[in-house]
Amino acid sequence: MTTKNTIAVLVNDHPGVLQRVSGLFGRRGFNIESITVGQSEEAGLSRMVIVTVGDENNLEQIEKQLYKLIDVIKVIDLSSKPMVARELAMIKVKAEPPQRPEIMGVVETFRAAVIDVGTTSLIVQVIGDTEKIDAMIELLKPYGIRELTRTGVTAMIRGNA
Repeated sequence: MTTKNTIAVLVNDHPGVLQRVSGLFGRRGFNIESITVGQSEEAGLSRMVIVTVGDENNLEQIEKQLYKLIDVIKVIDLSSKPMVARELAMIKVKAEPPQRPEIMGVVETFRAAVIDVGTTSLIVQVIGDTEKIDAMIELLKPYGIRELTRTGVTAMIRGNA
């Protein structure tokens, strides 16, 4: 059964590591839906959080291939455990003054925030799971989305694990 999988990859913080990891996915024919990379809790190591679609065999194959890369320290299947996953989006929406109260209603409903106000636009920041971001985008589309950027998913295992 094909499912969305979220994996964390702890890697050495060296130039070219991101290219080697993403290249491995491409060579094996696996699509990366999102990838985030940043410093980890340990100096010299970065954590990549990768969302991909596939079945259990695909995921097992990805993990085995990742461990063959020299700079990969650890691979964790986050989606097999209870996890917290979040994404950030910034949405620039057309907002003439008469439309702003309606748009602000959407912003408040989603516990989002207006982070910039222009003469004819607003930039809204929303943080949450992918479904929340998608829903907010759908509600803002009728006003006219001028620009949209998303970080991709970042995630951690819940609790003391």
